[in-house]
Amino acid sequence: MKHYMFDKPVHILLGLGIPTEVNSVMHAYQVLMDWRNQHDPARELALKACRAALIGDIDAQTARAVFVAFAERHDLLVPETGALMAERSKRNSDPHIR
Repeated sequence: MKHYMFDKPVHILLGLGIPTEVNSVMHAYQVLMDWRNQHDPARELALKACRAALIGDIDAQTARAVFVAFAERHDLLVPETGALMAERSKRNSDPHIR
């Protein structure tokens, strides 16, 4: 596996809620460069991590972790299917909800 690829992709929602799979440091960097708020401290930190990974100062998984923290902060992460199913099951089992 190439040094700039993520071990596990990050699934985020972009634009009008379009699910996007981010597989590499470069893709994460592109998402961050397109981010609407150029002066966001979380974005700046994630950009620095991606730059460091691209030049080999840190590994891709460290940059991925910082990118995930950025995505969590901005509610961009796609909810996991298991969590959605559990919530739906819980909602369907409530006798007060029809």
